Amino acid sequence: MIKTYKHIEDNREDIYFKVVRMSELVDRNKGEKEDPHRHDYYTVLVVNKAKGVHKIDFEAYELSENQIYCVSPGQVHQVIEEESSEGFVLLFSNDFLVQNHIPLRFIEDLNLFRNFGETPPVTLDTLNMMRVNSLCELLIDYQNRSMKFHSEAQSSFLKLILIECNNACELPTHQHTQGIEVGNTLLKNFKKLINQHYKEIHTVNTYAEKMNITADHLNRTIKHLTGKTAKDHLDGRITLAAKRLLYFSTLSLKEIAFELGFNEPAHFSSYFKKIAGQSPSNYRKSMQEK
Repeated sequence: MIKTYKHIEDNREDIYFKVVRMSELVDRNKGEKEDPHRHDYYTVLVVNKAKGVHKIDFEAYELSENQIYCVSPGQVHQVIEEESSEGFVLLFSNDFLVQNHIPLRFIEDLNLFRNFGETPPVTLDTLNMMRVNSLCELLIDYQNRSMKFHSEAQSSFLKLILIECNNACELPTHQHTQGIEVGNTLLKNFKKLINQHYKEIHTVNTYAEKMNITADHLNRTIKHLTGKTAKDHLDGRITLAAKRLLYFSTLSLKEIAFELGFNEPAHFSSYFKKIAGQSPSNYRKSMQEK
C-alpha cells in the first residue's frame, strides 16, 4: 500500500507551511532512497543542482539545474538522487491558503499544478532562478524567527515564487484574450468532471453533455489550450488510476477492471494496452521487477 503523508510534520496537525533545504532531506533519510508516496498537501521542489530522477505519476524526469517541480496533493512521486541535491522544498496545505486568504482559484489559474497527466519541471533562466532562491532564503529566515505578520509574509513570498515560475511557462501577454479566459474555465471544469466521474464515464460526448456544449467544441478548446484532445486527457486519467492500482494494490486484473468501470476485463486489458503500450499484467510485472 502506498504511503500517504497527511500532515506536513508527523503528529502536528497545526503546521500548514514549511520550507527546508533539499540537503536536509538527504540527511533526514540517512542517505536511503525514499519510497514512492503521496501527500495531502502541495509540494514545490526548487532544484538548483541535482543528479538523478524525479518520478511523478510513473513519468520519470531527469534532475538537473534551475528546475521547479510542482506536485499536487494526491500525486504519487519519488525523488531518486545520485548525489546530494542543492535547492529547497516548499510544502503548503489548503489550510494555509484559507488562513492567508489565498483563493484556490489562484492555484488553479497557475499553469503549474496538475492533478494528472504529465508534470514536467519548469526550467528557469539564471535571473529568474536567482529571484526564486532569494525568496526561498527569505522564507527560511522568516520561518526561523517569530514576528508579527509572520504567516502573511510567508504567503506573500510563496505567491511571488509561484508567479515567477508561472511566468516562465505562460503564454505571451498579448494572447490573454477573453476567449482564452473562457477556455481556461472550460478546461478546469472538464478536468474537475473527469476527476469526479472517470470511473463510470468513459466517453467525451457524455462529458460534453454535462457541460452543455458539443463534443467538437470541447475537443477544439482543449486541444488549443493543451495540445492534447479531450479524449487524451480522459484516457490519461483512467490509465493513471489503473497504473496506481496495478503497482500499489494487490487487486486482481478483474477487480481493477470493475473498479474503473469496465464491464469486461478483456475490454480493460485491450484499452490499457492501447494507451500504455503493454498489457496490464506485463505492466505490473515490469514494475515489480524494478
